[in-house]
Amino acid sequence: MRKIATLFVVAILLTGCGVPGGSGGPGGPGAVALAKADIPRASTDPAGANQAAAAINAFGLELFLRAGSPSAGAGAGNAVVSPASIAIALSMARAGAVGQTATEMDAVLHDVATPGHAGWLNALDSALTTRTGTFKDATGADLPVTLRIANAPFAQRNMTLVPAYLDALASQFGAGLRLVDYQNDPEAARKAINAWVDGQTEQRIPELIGQGVLDNNTRLTLVNAIYLKAPWLTPFTAELTKPATFTRADGSTIEVPMMVAQLDGRYAQGAGWQAVELPYVGGSLALTIIVPDDLAPFEASLTPELLAGITGGLADSTVNLTLPKFGVESHLDLADVLAAMGMPTAFDGNRADFSGITTEEKLFISAVIHQANIDIDEKGTTAAAATAVVMGRTSMPADVVTLRVDRPFLFALRDLPTGTILFLGRVADPSVPRP
Repeated sequence: MRKIATLFVVAILLTGCGVPGGSGGPGGPGAVALAKADIPRASTDPAGANQAAAAINAFGLELFLRAGSPSAGAGAGNAVVSPASIAIALSMARAGAVGQTATEMDAVLHDVATPGHAGWLNALDSALTTRTGTFKDATGADLPVTLRIANAPFAQRNMTLVPAYLDALASQFGAGLRLVDYQNDPEAARKAINAWVDGQTEQRIPELIGQGVLDNNTRLTLVNAIYLKAPWLTPFTAELTKPATFTRADGSTIEVPMMVAQLDGRYAQGAGWQAVELPYVGGSLALTIIVPDDLAPFEASLTPELLAGITGGLADSTVNLTLPKFGVESHLDLADVLAAMGMPTAFDGNRADFSGITTEEKLFISAVIHQANIDIDEKGTTAAAATAVVMGRTSMPADVVTLRVDRPFLFALRDLPTGTILFLGRVADPSVPRP
């Protein structure tokens, strides 16, 4: 059997043969046909959402600390990732992994996608879909929150996929199948996938997959896209934003726009760090800002337990907050990082076993592409993320506290009911513009 390239990107779509339209399909090599397994979305146990969150957070923190600054080490530069997006994309691949490939992926993903835990991510998705709606802010105004999570596999039209894999994509990930023609026109397939991601992220990620990533040997692209737009429960007053000093890790200083407010939030402090949590309207989503005295050694000692201790220790407070406006974007290929984390077999063309996807051709992962961005201003937050896995051939406040975020810091945008980290990042220099 030939070894074939497959790309898994964070977005919604499912592909393969053995379903209507699977052999050829209308419209020529550039056309995209849609097929879907006749399987309803599986019912969920709400407790599974919290279990999925714990696994995603542990996975995401380790990955961020390894990949957040790949060239210069922890704490070196601005970075952002979406642990949820990456974990979901990889989980769609895990659904078809077998043997050692599956065992290694389970260890890296903290068992979030094992057959015995198949309902965890589905339960989390069910919970997160309820975050979108219209809610009142602190003044009583009605404001919209949008949290969109979409999954989309794109497959070669005439490739036969294992029926159980198609069923898993439909029942556990809600993924309909997009049928494209990599063999005859990989560039048209690339444009179709990028257009889907662009639409799902409201044009914040217009080109997830660069030229040359897909070729005639590509067979499957699993995509997950996340888009968030949420206003603060208590917005900052734009007229109060003024230039102020921010000190970088090397001691140099810059002037950046600093937002200021006295607000009801949640605050905690510990040995060498302070943290504040800013709620968005609706009360289900919040941004946690962690400000260490010295970022690099703090990052080096950061564990899932410490992070959970920080967020679990937050208490209601009135906070006099000074926070820079910032925008951060990262575009990463995570294949080497994930292999080093403990799943090398999936990237080995000779040993990878994804026969749970197809027995027609031999698949392995050749790249895992992730892009994420976030913008923070007086009104709230807008953020997006997409991930691609490429398989290739061969109470009342008790205290008033003051926090000036005037040095490098970490942030975690979390879903509070489940604890899921949707976005995790570092701001070393808020003066650096987002590309």
